[in-house]
Amino acid sequence: MSTAAVTPARPGKVLADLLPASRVRDIALVLGGAALTGLAAQIAVPVPGSPVPVTGQTFAALLVGTTLGVRRGVSSLAVYALAGLAGVPWFAGGSSGVSVSFGYILGMILATAAVGALARRGADRSVPRMAGTMLLGEAIIYLVGVPYLAYAADMSASAAIAAGLTPFLIGDAVKAVLAMGLLPTAWKLVKE
Repeated sequence: MSTAAVTPARPGKVLADLLPASRVRDIALVLGGAALTGLAAQIAVPVPGSPVPVTGQTFAALLVGTTLGVRRGVSSLAVYALAGLAGVPWFAGGSSGVSVSFGYILGMILATAAVGALARRGADRSVPRMAGTMLLGEAIIYLVGVPYLAYAADMSASAAIAAGLTPFLIGDAVKAVLAMGLLPTAWKLVKE
């Protein structure tokens, strides 16, 4: 019997794994990921007819997941969410606490896990695979965020889709294109 059949496959690397391993590195990456997401959330453009603004938050969350992997990525978004709930004004537009858009933050935590797991399998190393990874991440965010919006804002499902999904599709496509170019290029530069 071959040892390859018995030994489980070792997961691949994410970009953060290229830094020398240490607990300090991991803590710094988790806090940095949370801070990046909080900073990106300050890029907030109101959408007429929607209580949810266009932000850089989703792009940052998906970038954190793909570059840090599941454990560190989810930890980053959990720190971001918990700190915002505790009053740190780094949700969209400098807000904090629970709002009608909090479901998107919960969705970002789940999406970070999904894209982090895919990145460990090499999904961040080519443009087509990165496109699929970003689309899946965005879908997860909306699958949690839109129903939460409907519930929290007392909207019908169609009104929540019109206010919390439709206006964001073009912007999310642009964010996905940026990620599709950024991460595979980073891997080519490090030649790993």
